[in-house]
Amino acid sequence: MPTLSSNPFSEISPQIYDLSKLCQENGFISPELYAQHQVNRGLRDLNGNGVLTGLTEISDIQSSKMVDGKKVSCEGKLYYRGYDIEDLVRGFVRDHRFGFEETTYLLLFGKLPSAEELEEFCALLAQYRSLPTSFVRDIIMKAPSSDMMNTLARSVLTLYSYDSKASDISIPNVLRQCLQLIALFPLLSVYGYQAYSHYHDGNSLFIHSPQPELSTSQNILYTLRPDSSYTELEARILDLALVLHAEHGGGNNSTFTTHVVTSSGSDTYSTIAAAIGSLKGPKHGGANIKVVQMFEDMKQKVSDWTDEEEVGAYLRALLHKEAFDKAGLIYGMGHAVYSLSDPRANIFRQYVKNLSEEKNLHEEFQLYSLVERLAPEIISEERKIYKGVSANIDFYSGFVYNMLNLPLELYTPIFAIARISGWSAHRIEELVNAGKIIRPSYRNVQAQREYLPLGSR
Repeated sequence: MPTLSSNPFSEISPQIYDLSKLCQENGFISPELYAQHQVNRGLRDLNGNGVLTGLTEISDIQSSKMVDGKKVSCEGKLYYRGYDIEDLVRGFVRDHRFGFEETTYLLLFGKLPSAEELEEFCALLAQYRSLPTSFVRDIIMKAPSSDMMNTLARSVLTLYSYDSKASDISIPNVLRQCLQLIALFPLLSVYGYQAYSHYHDGNSLFIHSPQPELSTSQNILYTLRPDSSYTELEARILDLALVLHAEHGGGNNSTFTTHVVTSSGSDTYSTIAAAIGSLKGPKHGGANIKVVQMFEDMKQKVSDWTDEEEVGAYLRALLHKEAFDKAGLIYGMGHAVYSLSDPRANIFRQYVKNLSEEKNLHEEFQLYSLVERLAPEIISEERKIYKGVSANIDFYSGFVYNMLNLPLELYTPIFAIARISGWSAHRIEELVNAGKIIRPSYRNVQAQREYLPLGSR
């Protein structure tokens, strides 16, 4: 009888390797069968368009328009509750105020708040920005994980035990739970990182209490940095990042996960933990980390960052699987929906430039700008593409987080800190319009077989 090693939680035994071959052999389905049975793999048709699975009033993405009866690519647009994201950003930037809390209010309640409503809402979030007694000691400080998304999910699931109405899915109770999670996500993420940094890397442990008068972005920097210091520009550009990541239609993987789990009648903590698990995937929330790592490799391999030929040669090497991680991708370029432009990247670009000047990283910004200009041309020359290619939000967000000296471990959790607002709005929308459980159909392509007794196999 095979025996497990002293560490069965991490070691893969020869027996498991052998059994995994059976999984691969018997789990493979020919791509031809998908076409034969007209299955939209990944809920996308052959042109890459998402299959319509629901209705929402929370946000909209536009990347094409109809011209003379034909679908034509256009500059990308993103709307929150019908408002152009560019107008929303222009509004709070012009008035010199932070925008994430206002954006969260809009996503949840479907209207822009008045000055008084916004003040009351910020005060409510501040009240909820407090963890249960001894939660940091008993939960976050124990068995710290190297992956902050796992830490975040574990903390969210554990909060279920502290909630006497954890399974109540009435709208008032779910709204209360969502507001608490929106307020607590920064603390859960930052404290989780501090615990890991202390126990794994031997760094000093800092647990700063959030300040009620500070915005979400300010509190992230305040609780993360040993001296709690930050510049106004740093806080405002992080706030902008949160606004741009807060919501992105109902069709992205984690938001769809939120709808699916909510439709089953599950509790808020389980639903949000499932969404976190989705966002953790590198195909969804981890792309900006790859962008930063790719540029670090590029800066080492390219001697002259202003030489278009040398930078272009590196980009071609990426596509030919000869550079960086040999994946054949230029990370941060292209999007599943947008073609000519990602409005979030367009908004971000000018503020990124300002931050790069404050941080004396102008040359790095120029390199990013050069890659943004060259990459679409090179990709179109090297690959057959059915739509345009442009820089997406991940192209610049990783650079921003790097300039803010945020640890790589927090890049995806910051995405979650923003997106919890959108998830919460979609969860409530699904509950308000509660219908049948979301249950997609799969076609079986395994032929029926005759059962064989054990002795005859």
